[in-house]
Amino acid sequence: MGKSSLKFVAILLSAVFTMTSASLQAAELKVIAGGSMTASLNALAAPFEKAFGHKLSIHFDSTPNIIARVNSGTPFDLVVVPADVFKDAAAKARFAPGPTIDIARVGYGVIVRAGAPKPDISTPDAFKKALLATPSIAFLPASAAGAYVTKVFERLGISEEMKAKTKVQAAPAQIAPAVAKGEAEIGAFLTNVLIAPGVELVGPFPGELQQELVFTSAIAADTAEAAAAKAMIDYLKTPEATAIIKAAGMTPG
Repeated sequence: MGKSSLKFVAILLSAVFTMTSASLQAAELKVIAGGSMTASLNALAAPFEKAFGHKLSIHFDSTPNIIARVNSGTPFDLVVVPADVFKDAAAKARFAPGPTIDIARVGYGVIVRAGAPKPDISTPDAFKKALLATPSIAFLPASAAGAYVTKVFERLGISEEMKAKTKVQAAPAQIAPAVAKGEAEIGAFLTNVLIAPGVELVGPFPGELQQELVFTSAIAADTAEAAAAKAMIDYLKTPEATAIIKAAGMTPG
């Protein structure tokens, strides 16, 4: 074999080695996330994949379903979920030890169909009157955010009345369309989820009843992609990522 042929083979082997190394370094990250993070994480996926070469496979769900999924042994690499998930001891045991990292937070608000009259919800008393007056309300009770909305009803002493008015939605993203189509008079949930065509924000819950839901990240204890998972979490704290989170109606951190 001549020198030119040897040189060609060396170049070819070098290229194959480089390609193999790159493929070994790239990972497909299995992410479990809160349903209310859908807009933020979907917007963040492409720039992260472009910057790091990893591919994201994201499963969005409600808090009870996330806890059940984690506890069932379903493989995952990292989570970006409501902090309530970490209150479940069995679920918490599936995360790597060490501090969790908060990614985003958001408060609660109320929407009506675009052009509809906006009720006064500026005080707890006004909010209570508005809730009692509405014929129907759309939200997702089986979620961390929905559980808080239900808790607000309890604090206002109108739990039973609201049960009859509730139009249960299957996912956070279905709340605004239900109001836009007139299937429910108002919607109540996290404000970032309520920003959608066909509806208008009445305003946030009154101060005494307001609370922020925090979305927290952690790496799976048994992941084989710990380095890539950490890269993803680190990326979510960068200026580029926090700008996208803000644009989606959430507060970073």
